[in-house]
Amino acid sequence: QVQLVESGGGLVQAGGSLRLSCAASGRTFRSYVMGWFRQAPGKERDIVAAINWSGGSTYYSDSVKGRFTISRDNAKNTMYLQMNTLQPEDTAVYYCAATRGIAVVTTIPGYDYWGQGTQVTVSS
Repeated sequence: QVQLVESGGGLVQAGGSLRLSCAASGRTFRSYVMGWFRQAPGKERDIVAAINWSGGSTYYSDSVKGRFTISRDNAKNTMYLQMNTLQPEDTAVYYCAATRGIAVVTTIPGYDYWGQGTQVTVSS
């Protein structure tokens, strides 16, 4: 089992940047594929980005492609989401998720473990 804790959310103006972190407990972080999801008020939770066990394979939703970068540091048991050129429509609670595996996972049911979420608010 793994516990996930997100950090790095906050309030930023449109065009600004934030970097989210997801710290995982345990010694087997490299055994997990990871993902970032977000949920805006009144909307469903959606995939933002995902990364395989090594960091060598990634996925991005069309809405963030070219602006966000997902990465992981297995030595630090941490995953990151660098968010650039933020827009008001990026406002949401961002969640990290994990599941045992090798290949990228992009669906909510595919993940077994979730963090508590961190709020990102982008003002216009």
